[in-house]
Amino acid sequence: MFYRVNMATLAVSKDDGAQYQGLGGRALSSRIVSAEVDPQAHPLGASNKLVFVTGLLSGTGAPNAGRMSLGAKSPLTGTIKESNVGGAMGNKLGRLGIRGIIVEDLPAKDTAYVLKVSAAGLVVEEMPELKGLDIYDTVAKLQQKYGEKVAIGCIGTAGENKMASACVGFTDMEGAPTRQAGRGGLGAVMGSKSVKAIIADDAGTQMVPFADEAAFRAGTKKLANALLTHPVTSQGLPTYGTDVLVNILSEAGGLPTRNFSSGRFEGANNIGGETLNATAKERGGKTGHACSPGCIIRCSNIYKDKKGEVLTGGLEYESCWSLGADIGVDNLDDIAVMNRLCDDIGVDTIEMGVTLGVAMEGGVASFGDGKAAIELIKEVGKATPLGRILGGGAELTGKTYGVRRVPTVKGQAIPAYDPRAVKGVGVTYATTTMGADHTAGYSVTANILSVGGKVDPLKPEGQVDLSRNLQIATAFLDSTGLCLFVAFAVLDIPEALDGIVEMCNARFGWNKTAGDYLEMGKQVLRDERAFNAGAGIGAGDDDLPEFFRKEPLPPHNTVFDIPKKDLDTVFNF
Repeated sequence: MFYRVNMATLAVSKDDGAQYQGLGGRALSSRIVSAEVDPQAHPLGASNKLVFVTGLLSGTGAPNAGRMSLGAKSPLTGTIKESNVGGAMGNKLGRLGIRGIIVEDLPAKDTAYVLKVSAAGLVVEEMPELKGLDIYDTVAKLQQKYGEKVAIGCIGTAGENKMASACVGFTDMEGAPTRQAGRGGLGAVMGSKSVKAIIADDAGTQMVPFADEAAFRAGTKKLANALLTHPVTSQGLPTYGTDVLVNILSEAGGLPTRNFSSGRFEGANNIGGETLNATAKERGGKTGHACSPGCIIRCSNIYKDKKGEVLTGGLEYESCWSLGADIGVDNLDDIAVMNRLCDDIGVDTIEMGVTLGVAMEGGVASFGDGKAAIELIKEVGKATPLGRILGGGAELTGKTYGVRRVPTVKGQAIPAYDPRAVKGVGVTYATTTMGADHTAGYSVTANILSVGGKVDPLKPEGQVDLSRNLQIATAFLDSTGLCLFVAFAVLDIPEALDGIVEMCNARFGWNKTAGDYLEMGKQVLRDERAFNAGAGIGAGDDDLPEFFRKEPLPPHNTVFDIPKKDLDTVFNF
């Protein structure tokens, strides 16, 4: 079932989406955007559409299948964009039988609207009292009105002000807005349509139907056993969370530090997963926390301040790096405050941290000054002239302050792995359809963690093939509603992929092979590249900024040396 919401007329229509049969998650969001949005459209204009879609396995209770996808043309990159998010929303929409919600056009009225979805249908409610609120206050008001069991996704003032780094914050299972559809500025698209929030209430729903429930349960067991066996998903991530990577990447010389000027941070241990784990336990916080229903990896956390009050949730590796090492800050409490501010204002922590690093390089503040960084993020919340520059992202900030070292691809900030020391992920950054995005082809698996084989991270050989294969597989996984972290088990334990194939087939009565599903991944990439070509973004844009090829990165003193002609072969399939 699909809902279309026209914000110009506030009309809601429903159809079966027959033209999108067999698709879910990223495959569905990218197909809708590529089919229905003019690639030349202004991202904040009437012709852009914002889509919320569920994965193939959403609402089924499959292990780690609580993710969902948002899609639109990105105001940050000008490319097609899928932003993937956990929390409670994907599961509730799946239980409601909703495959997609497509938000169209622009409203005639400057106010705040809420899209409320339940078993009774979708209604548009005007709630002007929400306008000007940030995310935590918005969630509190909505929970007061609709109850604490609903799932909520909403924007803060950054989204209302249409900042290019604006995200959409979603509630977790405890009702806290700690999950973000972070990348690509889709919060600004939501703000352009005056949609302040989307709410899902799955009260009264039944179990989703299965074509073959017994076969589905058998597939579920295979995937679950693999996740509970693999050392990364059964030990490392549940114990230390994603932040365990800080010390690992710093030791490998691939942790971008002080605006990508070094690959090793002397304060890494102060902000790493081991310290986060110990601090959280000492203060009565929580590690081994599940971010969405059905999660058995449990890599998230709840972080409290020194007084024992909850400060933030989901303090992840990317945030600890971007708001830590990349700006030279080694105080975990300062990082947690910045993370909370970003979640509340509604901006992507990766984009904001990299932006702060660029701003510090430009002399706006000093590297290592966590208190100054906190004040700069507050400027974003106030929407001052400086705040609007920072809220526009790293590339805009670099241009404004005349900074030469600006780590972006297609306008989007590069995440927490330096491509000179982790070259496979450098290929992914350069070539992915959505601007720099580590999750699009996470070669850290083979480059650093020796998962799915081993490819030397410092040498160019084998990196293109590694990235290509991972980008194809990831596009499929993003279409299922499964968390990307199931890939650790999939890459090492064949039964994990068997289980995913069996679950998808049993859910819908299909008889597809693993090869068929990988073909789905290839088609996702074709759809996205075709849209980008229409937007004037082609293979010539698939490269890293010049400084990565020119400036050796300490401590290995390597550069990114994969020839451009080799990058142009990534999508030869």
